[in-house]
Amino acid sequence: MSDPSAATATQVRNIEAKTGKSLAELAAMIAASGLTKVSEQRSHLMQTLGLGYGDANAVAILAKQAASAPAATVDPLDALYSGKKAPLRVLHDALMSRIAALGPFETAPKQAYVSLRRKKQFAMLGPATQTAIELGLNAKGLTGTPPRLKVMPAGSMCSHTVRLSDVGAIDDELMGFVRQAYDAAG
Repeated sequence: MSDPSAATATQVRNIEAKTGKSLAELAAMIAASGLTKVSEQRSHLMQTLGLGYGDANAVAILAKQAASAPAATVDPLDALYSGKKAPLRVLHDALMSRIAALGPFETAPKQAYVSLRRKKQFAMLGPATQTAIELGLNAKGLTGTPPRLKVMPAGSMCSHTVRLSDVGAIDDELMGFVRQAYDAAG
């Protein structure tokens, strides 16, 4: 799925099926716990309901957003691209549009980025600064022109990162990197 809202909705349906509880019931459970930090809430959900990290994290973030927003529907990207980072949303959407053309994948919004997955995570995308987004890629053997493609230390969440400041940076070379990571993720 390339639409973050649709991916979030699918993830919520799956969580509700696993737990037998609605998102509202899960949010009430979090509120009743008295825990205020997302990390504490995530751990609580993992321990009490046996949810995985990503699902527990999504529930904690969605519950927090629902508690602070009167609207029933919350776009997780609105939180990522707010304030001075709001202009970066256009760049994010342009890159996601190009990535969507590669084929099916799931998106999982996190607190500071969006994870893109097939059988495993192949990319992460989120604001890096007020003027640039960062695309993290998981693929061995990528080679590119430094400093564009930055090799990350072993043990990092991604093997490579690329910072993008304008839509013109979404070129064939970049999409070749993304294609390699996409293909490697199965």
